[in-house]
Amino acid sequence: MSSPSDAPARPVSTVLVANRGEIAVRVIRAAREAGLRSVAVYADGEADALHVRAADDAYALHGETPDETYLDTGKLLEAARLSGADAVHPGYGFLSESAAFARAVTEAGLVWIGPDPETIELLGDKARARTLAAEVGAPLVPGTNAPVRTAADVEAFADAHGLPIAIKAVHGGGGRGMRVVHERESIAEAYESAVREAVGAFGQGECLVERFLERPRHIEAQVLGDRTGRIAVLGTRDCSLQRRNQKLVEEAPAPFLSDGLRERIHRAAADICGAAGYVGVGTVEFLLGSDGTLSFLEVNTRLQVEHPVTEQVTGIDLVQEQFRIAAGDPMRVPDEIPVFGHAIEFRINAEDPGLDYLPTPGTLTRFDPPGGQGVRLDSGFEAGQAIPGSFDSLLAKLIIWGRDREEALARARRALAEFEIEGVASVLPFDRFVVEDPAFTATGEAGFAVHTRWIEEECSAEFSPAAAATAPGEDRTPDPGEVLAPFAGTLSSWRAADGSTVAEGDTVAIVEAMKMEVPIKAPRAGRLRHGLEAGSPTTARQPLGTVE
Repeated sequence: MSSPSDAPARPVSTVLVANRGEIAVRVIRAAREAGLRSVAVYADGEADALHVRAADDAYALHGETPDETYLDTGKLLEAARLSGADAVHPGYGFLSESAAFARAVTEAGLVWIGPDPETIELLGDKARARTLAAEVGAPLVPGTNAPVRTAADVEAFADAHGLPIAIKAVHGGGGRGMRVVHERESIAEAYESAVREAVGAFGQGECLVERFLERPRHIEAQVLGDRTGRIAVLGTRDCSLQRRNQKLVEEAPAPFLSDGLRERIHRAAADICGAAGYVGVGTVEFLLGSDGTLSFLEVNTRLQVEHPVTEQVTGIDLVQEQFRIAAGDPMRVPDEIPVFGHAIEFRINAEDPGLDYLPTPGTLTRFDPPGGQGVRLDSGFEAGQAIPGSFDSLLAKLIIWGRDREEALARARRALAEFEIEGVASVLPFDRFVVEDPAFTATGEAGFAVHTRWIEEECSAEFSPAAAATAPGEDRTPDPGEVLAPFAGTLSSWRAADGSTVAEGDTVAIVEAMKMEVPIKAPRAGRLRHGLEAGSPTTARQPLGTVE
């Protein structure tokens, strides 16, 4: 691997933002503040999107799906060529952690605003990253340093080390291709599901397995590295409130950590990134078990969705630092990084808490966010815009700052009460609940009870479904044997053949929307009859087939 100082300084004047939604708006605004010209790209139906209107220039990608648009390297590089861009910022998701895309950008003579491709390859491969973490003495639970090949390999690991275990994709991140298994009989299905989702999300299905800590908190450290070889750790975040291994609420600094534990996290993050020759913005993630066991999880070689909470408590603009570092300049970060106050971020997703957080694409008829002291909103949408089912469910991020955690929580209650969204369901009912729940609002370590499975396993709230079913003929007497789509999306595959005999509760199909894969169960035992072909679009509550 090349050393951080190998690359010469490169001036940047025009940045193509290879992304959409709120992160594209965030980067475009930062570019304007830095005196840089910005170029947006967009999928069909997004010509009037907020990120397109915010940019100095915009180019169509001529497609509707991620594969046809934001994952198409050729189209993105052609937009850069036509626009005269000399740099590419990938945002998060899509190609942000693709070493191949980073390499293609640099080979086209453009500045890549991210870590070097070799670093992305090293740390994006969870097997190699785990090996590196072990070499520098970072804390680790038992796990495999090489991909498992079959479900039987996973079962053998579980027999040796016990349950629960985590099966997770070697490549990629964001909770995609990750399954936590608590029962041995669920291992085979979980492994196949993780592999399938990893192939769909990252093009590669290799998975690792490791011991999963009981009731773990998700703690991460924000890291910056530059071409001088300096590594700076900008503090911690807690991201424990998750559903389906994807974060909903994040805060900085991570509360209720001892000074010794916080120092251990900082040191491990710095050692891992230092050994990798890290240049740019990155995040080192850890799990903290209920018994106090700390274990390295992974490195995200990109800007995180939750980066604003770190910005709010340090005063450091991470996107501006990305611009500086990519141009070959040293970071503008003091040796002693101050942390002032407390910040909490709420991801405002188009999902229905009353329907197990299923995504709800549709038209945003009302979007009235709060304002006032200590309130920041990073948004990718406005009222009147369509929320497509082809992309992520994130509408906006509400970031609240207070002088301490108690003030931030009080301010969050007020702001969340003001926030009004109509036309699609949102996670606002959950957000309003959790800022009142003692498991989250605790004033001491003993009372802070949230963990990465808390929403699924311990949350006491009951939410009424907000998303109305839209399938034609919904007002008839329903057939109890119908296999129904839970939301508008795509029937990605059938898991049982047409005419096959199935038992009640068997997974018979997979429906996908907003990058979320949901298994569809047989409503009763009988013979399955397909009604739609795999790949067909679905509406909410639409019959996919029936069990006779």
